Amino acid sequence: MDELIRKANVLVEALPYIRAFAGKTVVLKYGGKAMTDPALKEGFATDVVLMKYVGLSPVVVHGGGPQIDQMLKRLAIEPKFRQGVRVTDEATMEIVEMVLGGTINKEIASLISRHGAKAVGLSGKDGGLIQAKPFTKAEWAKKLGADLSTWGEDEDYGLVGDVQAVDSSILKNLQATNAIPIIAPMGVGKDGRTYNINADLVAGAVAAALGAEKL
Repeated sequence: MDELIRKANVLVEALPYIRAFAGKTVVLKYGGKAMTDPALKEGFATDVVLMKYVGLSPVVVHGGGPQIDQMLKRLAIEPKFRQGVRVTDEATMEIVEMVLGGTINKEIASLISRHGAKAVGLSGKDGGLIQAKPFTKAEWAKKLGADLSTWGEDEDYGLVGDVQAVDSSILKNLQATNAIPIIAPMGVGKDGRTYNINADLVAGAVAAALGAEKL
């Protein structure tokens, strides 16, 4: 009973916010501890479903760094980072795609669906949702606030990418069916290769493409 009262109070307090954002798209970046703690995972799913029920249109972009590291170590592959960027060779990209586009993406979609909303998991590769371009040190330094002077010119980051474009029609079609899109942050370049993309960059690009009210 106490929990029901607490939730009712939260809804009352949120009424001005609900009125302001009813019918609007909200892009959620999901990552960190909330993805590994069972209670926090449940809480995130119920929050997303609540947003849907009160009239918002949530879109989720998720990360998965810790889970990728766990799988790499399980396969005796040591994770490598340079200036906070994951070095992504062909072998690592296969693991990234399996963990992000498979395990994590489907788990999030399933959890949200189990709590009463329709969720559809997809990766940035699906249907050409995210067009990627190769990572460039200058662009990332600007976007992520890195100190460009610390980035060696001869360093190779492998299949690390950035967002070239987002096909918003794919997401809008899902929203039209009352579904919540769950997006794994990767994309395909003009060279046909799959690129690992920072989830924050994907969330920002998706929000811009959809004209989201809030990120």
